[in-house]
Amino acid sequence: MPNGQHGQQQPPAGGQWYPPEWPDRIRALADGSLTPVAPRRAATVMLLRDTPAGPAVHMLRRRASMAFAGGAYAYPGGGVDPRDAEHQVGWAGPSRQDWAARLGTDAAAAQAIVCGAVRETFEESGVLLAGETGDTVVGDTTGDTWEADRQSLVARELSFAEFLDRRGLRLRSDLLGAWARWITPEFEPRRYDTWFFVAALPEGQRTRNASTEADRTVWIRPADAADGYDKGELLMMPPTISTLRSLEPYGSAADALAAAGGQDLTPVLAQAVLEDGVVVLSWPGHDEFTKRVRLGGPA
Repeated sequence: MPNGQHGQQQPPAGGQWYPPEWPDRIRALADGSLTPVAPRRAATVMLLRDTPAGPAVHMLRRRASMAFAGGAYAYPGGGVDPRDAEHQVGWAGPSRQDWAARLGTDAAAAQAIVCGAVRETFEESGVLLAGETGDTVVGDTTGDTWEADRQSLVARELSFAEFLDRRGLRLRSDLLGAWARWITPEFEPRRYDTWFFVAALPEGQRTRNASTEADRTVWIRPADAADGYDKGELLMMPPTISTLRSLEPYGSAADALAAAGGQDLTPVLAQAVLEDGVVVLSWPGHDEFTKRVRLGGPA
């Protein structure tokens, strides 16, 4: 999942991922020698399934060798494909205009973002939120022809609209709920404007580790994942642990989906200031992530 933070972590309080180059980049932003790059649109999906102990969420652990968030746990997700804004897509559920109002974009951008969420979930977990009609969902997607199409999507040889047309499928936008929106800090070299969605695992489908960027996948209750983070056992970026904590109150995947319409989609963007040689990094509304780092070492 893209959040745009980059580098190797310092020993965190809990499992918060914190790259060592951040203070220098923050100082450069403050003195005007660093110009922020425009964030790229992205989408990520918290895929849920019910268990006797409550809903579990599907998470990936990024390979330790990855320059971006190596070793961190995240959800399936990635950048939005601009082609998904341009072509007619088989569609079911709330209209593109309805999604535009919810996401705070125009209809074309909303289509691309929702398509990105569904496509990335298929690319990275093999789960496809689409069906032949507006009230059906495909079953098993593990066959050779499905895998060939998935690989073509990953390589961007096939657009998502072309994939749906080839399969005679309609995207089930009603199976998604928009949950949160986080924007990568301005001092980062790789930035994303990421919409987080929630969805339930369709009956008959199963997840698999289809991502080349992940070395492990897990189904884990949000409370257990948050506990692992608090103990420093599971490494996560602020958007991931924040959204995990926000899922804890819900007793089923359906409850979470029903609550999605009431979630605040105001973008969360980190703020950084210099105070007497100390970098203070904060995420408005999320005090637990505030960091104070003295230039040259932790404060």
